[in-house]
Amino acid sequence: MRRAERLFEIVQMLRGGRLRTAQRMAQHLEVSVRTIYRDLDALVATGAPIDGERGVGYILREGLLMPPLAFTSDELQALALGARLVSGWGDQDMAHAANEVLAKVDAVVAEGQRGELWRQEIQVFSTRMDSASRAALSLIRHAVRRRSKLEFHYAGDASDQGTTRIVRPLGLEIWGHAWTMTAWCELRSDFRVFRVDRITRLLVLAETFRPEAGRTLQDYMEQLKESGWSGAEAALR
Repeated sequence: MRRAERLFEIVQMLRGGRLRTAQRMAQHLEVSVRTIYRDLDALVATGAPIDGERGVGYILREGLLMPPLAFTSDELQALALGARLVSGWGDQDMAHAANEVLAKVDAVVAEGQRGELWRQEIQVFSTRMDSASRAALSLIRHAVRRRSKLEFHYAGDASDQGTTRIVRPLGLEIWGHAWTMTAWCELRSDFRVFRVDRITRLLVLAETFRPEAGRTLQDYMEQLKESGWSGAEAALR
């Protein structure tokens, strides 16, 4: 993330009268606390009305003028629905991030649209995403980003005794009723798609991997196109 983008993110986190610690901002932006202190000093030097002190927290006073963002009612409803879908079907960190997005957007919309994102006409409910599934989803999501290998036990259905797999996680997909993980399976020496709700005893291994020709997500997508997407459909049975 470029510094200009990071400064903008800091301002957005402080908007709406919310007190934020440098530690929390550093964790969110994946930088050091010292970097956040330097960024805050730079913002104050440019005239940003930021109050606070180290070890306590920071807050943005009223007075920073930024043009309001213009949204239609349908656009705001789409944003709210998307955030609720993430909250209902995502892991804990994703659900928190979705609510943060709504808070940031609500802080910059036109005055007459404030609060529209929190209307309750459309709700999302999920009975499939229990705490175990959310925990597994979080581990897989971070493993995909960091290219960390995974080890787990997998049973294709209720009658399957299952096998232990070591895989290279490549991507996650949501199908409306289930999450799947696309991976390169070392046991089968081929691509496989695993339903997240059928994964147990999941471990993130210390071993990482690099993209290799013939074993990337793009390679798998090309295979799916040639086969008419039958491989992905089989994982959802």
